[in-house]
Amino acid sequence: MRNHVRRGPRAVRHAAHLLVAVCVSASVLGVFAFGWGPLPALGEALDPGHGAWASAAGAALPHSESLRIPGLMHPATVYFTAQGIPSVRAADENDLYLAQGYVEASFRLTEMDLQRRLAEGRLAQLGGASEVSSDEFELRLGLLRTAEQEWAQTPRSSAAGQELLAYSRGVNDYLARERATHGWPAIFTLAGVYPGAWTPVDSLAVQGLLTQLLDFTTTPLDYALLERSLGAARTMTWFPVVAPDAQSPYDQGPYRYSGVTPLAAGAASSAGAAMSTAAAAGQNGPSAALDAAHGGVPAKAAAAARSLLGQIGQLPAGQVHEYPDSNAWAANGPAVSGGGAMLAGDPHLPLTLPSIWYQLALGAPGLAVSGVSVPGVPGIVIGHNKNIAWSLTDVQNESTLFYSEQTSASHPGQYYWRGRWRPMRQVHYTIAVRGGAPRHLTVDITVHGPIMTQVRQTTAVDWMGNVPSPDVAVIAQISKASNYAQFHAALARWKAPTQNFVYADQAGNIGVVAAGYFPQVAHGDPWLPLPGTGADDVVGVIPYRATPQVYDPPGHVVATANQRPVGPSYPYYIGTSADFYDPGFRADDIYSYLRAHPSMRMSAFAALQTSVHDWLASQMVPKLLAALHGHEQSGKEEAAMRLLTGWNDSMDSDAPAAAIWATFWSDYISAVFGPWWRTSRVPVARSLNDLQASFDADLEAWTLTDPGNPAFSPPGGRPRTAAQVMRSAFAAAVTQLSAKLGPQPDRWAWGRLHSTAFPSLTGIPALGYGPRPAGGDQWTVNAADGYPVSSEGPSWRMIVRWTAPGQAAAEGLYPGGQSENPASPWYDDDMARWWAGSYLPMPPAGGHTGGWARWSLRPGGAG
Repeated sequence: MRNHVRRGPRAVRHAAHLLVAVCVSASVLGVFAFGWGPLPALGEALDPGHGAWASAAGAALPHSESLRIPGLMHPATVYFTAQGIPSVRAADENDLYLAQGYVEASFRLTEMDLQRRLAEGRLAQLGGASEVSSDEFELRLGLLRTAEQEWAQTPRSSAAGQELLAYSRGVNDYLARERATHGWPAIFTLAGVYPGAWTPVDSLAVQGLLTQLLDFTTTPLDYALLERSLGAARTMTWFPVVAPDAQSPYDQGPYRYSGVTPLAAGAASSAGAAMSTAAAAGQNGPSAALDAAHGGVPAKAAAAARSLLGQIGQLPAGQVHEYPDSNAWAANGPAVSGGGAMLAGDPHLPLTLPSIWYQLALGAPGLAVSGVSVPGVPGIVIGHNKNIAWSLTDVQNESTLFYSEQTSASHPGQYYWRGRWRPMRQVHYTIAVRGGAPRHLTVDITVHGPIMTQVRQTTAVDWMGNVPSPDVAVIAQISKASNYAQFHAALARWKAPTQNFVYADQAGNIGVVAAGYFPQVAHGDPWLPLPGTGADDVVGVIPYRATPQVYDPPGHVVATANQRPVGPSYPYYIGTSADFYDPGFRADDIYSYLRAHPSMRMSAFAALQTSVHDWLASQMVPKLLAALHGHEQSGKEEAAMRLLTGWNDSMDSDAPAAAIWATFWSDYISAVFGPWWRTSRVPVARSLNDLQASFDADLEAWTLTDPGNPAFSPPGGRPRTAAQVMRSAFAAAVTQLSAKLGPQPDRWAWGRLHSTAFPSLTGIPALGYGPRPAGGDQWTVNAADGYPVSSEGPSWRMIVRWTAPGQAAAEGLYPGGQSENPASPWYDDDMARWWAGSYLPMPPAGGHTGGWARWSLRPGGAG
């Protein structure tokens, strides 16, 4: 292990966590002892031997013991490291996944139950009326319907079917133990609502929630409002399909394929209707309906978009994909010290306590793997086995389409599609509400998908999250793959979410495969709401052989950081510059670093993962200084200029120049685009911050190559150049910083403006972490997306180096800890390491054969 962080005595940390848990429990109990609002009187929760107090009293670290597990067929063992990382070893895969379910429920039951409730529209049963809107949205969107469809299509005797059933048995064995001992986590006792039995559908719904986080976007709604306000020409100039700045695609072609692969029968959206199978070549000309309005979006479509965006804006965080996330790269040959292959990955996802990930190793005959899982879903999503290693980044392609359905008061319950009126399919739900009457919801579904709003325009959503995807089966195949051919073949079945799978193996090979469904329409502009009459339907997907991918590139390095993965000549539509593609700054920085560092060791990869160098600043600050040179400045402006002149473009938390740069850039965006926004009356919902990635790409390209671009001149105002706007934005930034941070620029530390926080999944502020001053920004490799407070960033850092055939040196860490219990020493014991950029050794593939504590799992009744 490198970069050890000094730790205080375990007893002191344990006492601190115990105090937090007891204080939180006591305050909640004091308020709600006799019931309050929708919350019932707690009764059993006040039992000092059980109830809420069990969260603190039951938080002691596990000790070596023998446990009877009813569903187990053979003995199994779980070895824990001192940080709580388990190595689960079993006689066969059924027992292995059963044990995984038992272990994950032991340490993450609240998280698992909250996630399935969120996905399945059952939060209000636990949280009351305030959660009804979330439940209604999810039930409309259809994660539960997709999970049910996936399970219905999974043969029970298949490997995936057995895996899901075994995992569910393990969770239910743990639930039975909690039920017998009244050892429930406090949130359930406080609400008087307890977890029901776990099912394979629950695992698939939790998996679907991750798909929603990564694939459900509002792009067509955004474009509808932008075109309605700015006009079609200006919208597509500022938010084009291909961004104007230079990119670093990992798949640079040549691109030889055309045509689409029709969606398989039964793989259409939740409507269950067959998609069109008409041929298409990936060309997307404007639809006739939009041509008639010269590219304009109808008023009723814009009204529907605004209504739906308003609903989505009220949802809990994490239900809509809104930002670029994740880095992963690999190197081989001369780029690696001693040759061979090396891989790094750090998915950028919401930072929460507990983490979205749970670290473990799994071992059974024919299966040996180590990495991180999503609690509630069997298997390991990111990690390595004895032959290969892999990590993921989001492709960022457009996976969500919206359709404006033609309806009529004279045809109630029907919509017009392909020349005739057709009945909508209806699904009925009853939403249980704690402390209130149940709510009833009817979801109307067309061939395109569920109806999400009927404000002025009936609008349906067709997104890839409603396409069943055998993710569990694919991950199981990857975990057993021994070479690239097997890895590549397994990913051919992956549908959603679309992901870049980055690869390295013990033979020294590296690569990336973009796996998933890339929807193609026969006609129309898919970045806008499409007419639902049939001509603009999805006709298929990009053939798997033609999706972005690369194997053993000649430069010996490959990187994906959510940049557009292909060049402008790629023959298929995969999304626009405003579809949350990263402008390429992180990818540029990563490639620059990798190409400048031959013979890299793991420490070089670690330095890159924790880098807060801002590539955009390195390109723009010289232009800013050139614009300021020779022009009169105030004393504070001169001091700020000197700080920028000597700056290394690193967004360190104690760097005043970082604060000056970030504030200037924000003011630069506002100075250029703000007048257009106000004059065109762009809806407030589409703020400048919401579209920053596109603005960043535009301003970088225009400032470097087109300083006289018309966008710099405000509508109806005097002409301006980039340099003129930069000078005024810089003056505004200095004034703003002086007001916020005082008159001395050398004290304008970036961390005084920018922080990172880790909210608790329970919503209880005292159980979160931070905010605390943080370095980085949206475009640094060590990303800290969000301003002034970031709650997204590297949710897991992993580095794997192959040292010999079958031997990997691997290390990883995520912020927080293995336990969700705030009274446990494993609640946030890894937070200091994560902040310091250090790592822990990962268990070997298949796990340890010894450890800090051992659970001996035995078949039989509870005991």
